[in-house]
Amino acid sequence: MDNCPLQVVTVPTAPYPDQRPSTSGLRKKVYVFQSRKNYLHNFIQSIFSSIDLRDRQGSTVVVGGDGRFFNREAIEVIVQMAAANGVGHLIIGHHGIMSTPANSCVIRKFKAIGGIILTASHNPGGPDGDFGIKFNTANGGPANEVLTTKIFQISRTLEKFAICPGLRVDLTTVGRQTFDLENKFKPFTVEIIDSVESYANLLRNIFDFAALKELLSGKNPIKLRLDAMHGVVGPYLRRILCEELGCPGSSAINCVPMEDFGGQHPDPNLTYAADLVDSMRDGQYDFAAAFDGDGDRNMILGKHSFFVTPSDSVAVIADNIFCIPYFQHTGVRGFARSMPTSAALDRVAKATKIELYETPTGWKFFGNLMDAGRLSLCGEESFGTGGDHIRERDGLWAVLAWLSILAIRRQSVEDIVQDHWRKYGRNYFTRYDYENVDIDAACEMMEDLELVITDKSFVKQRFAVGDKIFQVEKADNFEYTDPVDSTISRNQGLRLIFTDGSRIIFRLSGTSSDGATVRIYIDSYERESIFQDTQVMLAPLVTIALKISQLHQRTGRSGPTVIT
Repeated sequence: MDNCPLQVVTVPTAPYPDQRPSTSGLRKKVYVFQSRKNYLHNFIQSIFSSIDLRDRQGSTVVVGGDGRFFNREAIEVIVQMAAANGVGHLIIGHHGIMSTPANSCVIRKFKAIGGIILTASHNPGGPDGDFGIKFNTANGGPANEVLTTKIFQISRTLEKFAICPGLRVDLTTVGRQTFDLENKFKPFTVEIIDSVESYANLLRNIFDFAALKELLSGKNPIKLRLDAMHGVVGPYLRRILCEELGCPGSSAINCVPMEDFGGQHPDPNLTYAADLVDSMRDGQYDFAAAFDGDGDRNMILGKHSFFVTPSDSVAVIADNIFCIPYFQHTGVRGFARSMPTSAALDRVAKATKIELYETPTGWKFFGNLMDAGRLSLCGEESFGTGGDHIRERDGLWAVLAWLSILAIRRQSVEDIVQDHWRKYGRNYFTRYDYENVDIDAACEMMEDLELVITDKSFVKQRFAVGDKIFQVEKADNFEYTDPVDSTISRNQGLRLIFTDGSRIIFRLSGTSSDGATVRIYIDSYERESIFQDTQVMLAPLVTIALKISQLHQRTGRSGPTVIT
């Protein structure tokens, strides 16, 4: 501790009009944070000012990021501003790195008032990439819309921020650092923690590590291929899967976190994790998974690159949920999926007589149900799966859930999924992403499309493609009333529901800093024809979606950027 108290200063600033955080926080290009004066400081001050001073004084806040470019510089500013704003104790991941699931875990474990997570998730990193700041509340989950709106309103009128510019923290050494500040009665403390161990301990209380170790390193071990995509989850894979559960070190690849993710796009799907997909084709490995930049998303593959859609993944976990010891003890309170996710989970819920919730996209909606004791397992088509152990998606949890199923059933990934289809039928699902679309063109297209589908004459219209005929049963802009607090979320996606249960959904994504992303989701159920090619089966509905929306003509695109 330095004997001379550190000075706290108030710095005048000017507000910015564009600091509205989405459910995923504030995401911008790195150069925005670097080049605009006090842009970072303004947003951090807006977060702290959104918290009542009485709650802030002497409180604990967790800080960590996915290690992307600008992570360390941002943490230095956050530390200095947290001290100046009355926070008493900061908990920071070693080297400033902490996965989003671990962040949620640590917030809950140490009863923090919240956490600041520095990530742009699956978006590219590096000097020309994206940077993001997200605030999670005391339950460990993303801030709700009331709080994000409050943060935005404060940012629009901000005139000053408080900072302790002389405060310097060593992120390289695990342990506690203490600082005296002027006019403060208690010292400000910063604790650098091994977030891998805190998170690993949580997982030990959920899964049967002895059974997993036998599966992965016993007499007849299965062979794994786990791709961290140079994101934050690398150290967690090394420690938990390799060192503790006995996987060979070569099982985990791209495990060194890099500021630019090794030049990769850290998005675990068939397009951006193509190298992993290729490595699985020859049948050398039994199971593979890829993870995104901050470790909350996952992709599951079986031998010969058998792809498990995220919609099927959560449904299979639900149907085998008691393979996980945690749920044997807690029971199962409910299942939930985001609205665009296929209805595969609904069929498991119906068969097991467990409540099923359909929510808008955004993990905060699941968190509200979990906090109310109504939800145990949830998932979304965008490669997010999780349980009620934390309040975020959890990529590594999903992988251990799958491995727990494999340990009990002793079948291949493909056999387990195909058995599931035989039992319940199959929801064919695909998603078309059109990335970096001109935002004006995208908004105009969505506005015109809504006018078309909400016209009374649209319902009961028939669309013929080849020998298939689809009749519209319902068309709307999805609206959700939260069963816990009755809050209403409107404009959550345009839905076309046909009489056979098939669905076409259009959404405009707000999680990219570079243009707009238009997403089309197609979901169609088959009881008998369960082993066909997904794109062939869904081609008629894709044709209808493109015809109704005129997407290619309106955006100038000839096809999607990514097909999932």
